Amino acid sequence: MTGSETKSPGQIVLGWWSHQIADRQSGKARALAARLRHATAIEALSEPQVHALAQALNLRDAAPLLRLVTVLARVRDHENRPLARRLGGDPPAMSAARFQRLMRAEGEELTAALCRALPMAANKCNVAALGQDLLRWDDTTRARWTFHYFGAPAPESLEETSA
Repeated sequence: MTGSETKSPGQIVLGWWSHQIADRQSGKARALAARLRHATAIEALSEPQVHALAQALNLRDAAPLLRLVTVLARVRDHENRPLARRLGGDPPAMSAARFQRLMRAEGEELTAALCRALPMAANKCNVAALGQDLLRWDDTTRARWTFHYFGAPAPESLEETSA
């Protein structure tokens, strides 16, 4: 790959999601999404498509990979708005108290909270941004999500430019 063809992690995630599980008319995509939604960690890691994503992302840590595929299996539609913006609004789809619990969540609790949050957003969001954020769930990511949730422009220092 040349430098001009280098994809961001978010673009890689969106491409994988689009080709592997987004087409709900495809029995193969529906089956993979269903398996990932209900899979244990070992079952999810037993899917060749999950290994292909890990390889494309050069990801060596199973925890963010599992969180990523578990959450992505629940996303039905890609759109420009990030998940936090879809959860906020007036009135918000997710209460502020529940959103604050989401922002404090880590590990498996984070995965479960995101899986519960997606239906509140009609199972749609910006898949590239979600993927990028799940791969780097840190204080900067959380801060950006709070601005998105409350519908305020985030400071430039918090905006992700490569998703």
